[in-house]
Amino acid sequence: MTRSKIARPAMAPWPLVMLAAPLLPFATLDGTALYLPQIPAALGLFALTVATILARRLPASALGEALLLLTGVAAAYATPLLLLSQGHALAQAGGLWLSMAGATLLLWRVLALLAGVSGPARLAGPALFGLALVMLWEILTRGFHVPTILLPPPSLVLTAFAANAADLWDDFRQTVLTSVLRGYLIGCGAGFLVAILADRVPFLARGLLPLGNLASAVPVVGIAPIMVMWFGFDWQSKAAVIVVMTFFPMLINTLAGLQSAERIQLDLMRSYGAGYWRTLAMLRLPCALPFLFNGLKINSTLALIGAIVAEFFGTPVVGMGFRISTQVARMNLDVVWATIAVAALTGSLLYGALALAERHVTAWHPSFRKR
Repeated sequence: MTRSKIARPAMAPWPLVMLAAPLLPFATLDGTALYLPQIPAALGLFALTVATILARRLPASALGEALLLLTGVAAAYATPLLLLSQGHALAQAGGLWLSMAGATLLLWRVLALLAGVSGPARLAGPALFGLALVMLWEILTRGFHVPTILLPPPSLVLTAFAANAADLWDDFRQTVLTSVLRGYLIGCGAGFLVAILADRVPFLARGLLPLGNLASAVPVVGIAPIMVMWFGFDWQSKAAVIVVMTFFPMLINTLAGLQSAERIQLDLMRSYGAGYWRTLAMLRLPCALPFLFNGLKINSTLALIGAIVAEFFGTPVVGMGFRISTQVARMNLDVVWATIAVAALTGSLLYGALALAERHVTAWHPSFRKR
């Protein structure tokens, strides 16, 4: 137990800045400043946060300290939401914002402790960080009365998500399941096959790599209207944009991966009498797997961006890009942010699924074992 306590690093004093919060107003009501002792509920939550800081050394492990401090952070973050629900104004509440600053610094301590914990508990750190950002977004936009036309709070976005769930599902199906998946598979597959051909015929590689650099410099807003004119307003034009965006990243990563096999390994395959295709299948492609997954992960986000941007220039009356462009024109920014949230979640899930597949497929690779 003693060793566990000593192993934990000392906490920086910055979260203690919240101890000065009771000296400043914690809220205003009808223009009257209210201090912490005048708001019993806020006083109780503040006392809970301070108590967790004072008792943080009592748990025997870093995980126990993190959970204890997290209770204090949750109490501090709940305070402004409670005050807002009671009709208090927070824009002039210097004490409350000072308390929130201390709680955010305390959250930094929690995340640092969780980063050093082994096992599934370590995964809680990124989730807590994302949740804290959403809560701060909610508190700041409502506390400072930010116009919804500029930045709606997450609660309003969630309400718009629920009210427009059917439309958002249709948009997801049109953009992701119809356009993105088809364009992604065609673009990545074509890039991979052409890379194999260019590796077999070296002069093709010397000619295609400059074209790849040129294509990567062409903005998607430049090629999207051309593809719409060529292939029409349906999914074919969006898939064409995705193919252009994903072809060369996959080509370049595959070529780099095929060149990653070491000379001694190639000499060993030659000593066994292995030809080009056997060496490719048994040595060079396995060595190229990290590069292949790198290209696939890059393209997973490029494909989604390309499809959404292409829908700005012409699409059936459905799709994420169509929804964003039309709702911005109507000033329905909550629906726009709900669509952006769907796109961000989709891109994160695609990237995460590929990263998980890479972990299982390339666990044997030296580059993966070094992580």
